[in-house]
Amino acid sequence: MLSAELPANEAERQQALDRQNLVDTPADPYLDTLTRLARELFGVKMVLVSLVDKDRQWFKSRQGLEVPETPRSISFCGHAVALGDALVVEDSLADPRFCDNPLVLQTPKVRFYAGQPLRDASGMILGTLCLLDTTPRRLSEAELARLRDLAYLVEGYLRLLEQSAQASQLRVALSQEQRKSMLDPLTQLWNRAGLRHFLPLEQAAAERQKLHLGLIYCDLDYFKQVNDRHGHVAGDQVLWESARRMSAAVRPQDVVTRAGGEEFVILTQVHDAGELLRIAERIRLAIAEQPIALEQLQYRQTASLGCTLLAPAENPKEALKRADQALYRAKRAGRNRCELAL
Repeated sequence: MLSAELPANEAERQQALDRQNLVDTPADPYLDTLTRLARELFGVKMVLVSLVDKDRQWFKSRQGLEVPETPRSISFCGHAVALGDALVVEDSLADPRFCDNPLVLQTPKVRFYAGQPLRDASGMILGTLCLLDTTPRRLSEAELARLRDLAYLVEGYLRLLEQSAQASQLRVALSQEQRKSMLDPLTQLWNRAGLRHFLPLEQAAAERQKLHLGLIYCDLDYFKQVNDRHGHVAGDQVLWESARRMSAAVRPQDVVTRAGGEEFVILTQVHDAGELLRIAERIRLAIAEQPIALEQLQYRQTASLGCTLLAPAENPKEALKRADQALYRAKRAGRNRCELAL
């Protein structure tokens, strides 16, 4: 196996990536939509937005791949960064750089790779938009042009993220190591530690804006049956897709967290209880309306949700208990519904 050489401007490139504050942050519905469309457009098994960090490649968006990162030393994207241009590997087993690569010989068994570099506004390469498949293939000139166009859209969106107020607040509040410890690797949502971190910050922000902080406790209905009947791989896919749908159903400023297992907590600043219930209903419908594609079937998943508003200066723990009680009322009432606790 041949590991990629570091580019001559590696120090500057790494500084540019660090300035973005994108590594170890939650998944983004816009990028997930784009990578999902790319997988359908090209008919490949996997599509990634890969950010090449010091010693790893970390996936800001991923379709068809369970792991959130791999070592840089075995990455295909490291070669694209070193090349500074699009890299296409039509058959990895016929390429001496990759024929004995663990990503080729073991899961996910990559045979085809096409990576288009993603650059910041100054031209520094941050990573790639890449296509991967388990069978060899060749891209036409038209397909290569489409890949460049999609990468251009990703670049533009990453620049918008860098400039957003939310990114600025994250930059001040958390280091990359702190972010990494607060990110759930499966769903790429904030974990329970992230919930503890953001809850008082969101409560204070809501008070400054003269709004209410709403809590939505969401639990996937009968989730144990997914693991029991279809296996844990299918269960992980249901959790991953449900997390994506929750994030897409809320607003960019809302905070979506995985509290543990199949339980999620969403923090949202609202004007009143009616607005909170409307957001909860959007989440419920996002999960229930369309089946989740598993390996052998289309799986119908639903969720029960409990909602409450934090009272001024209330201890968030009490509000979480209240939302949890509302969640259990939703379950007792038949599941796949939203309940409000005042």
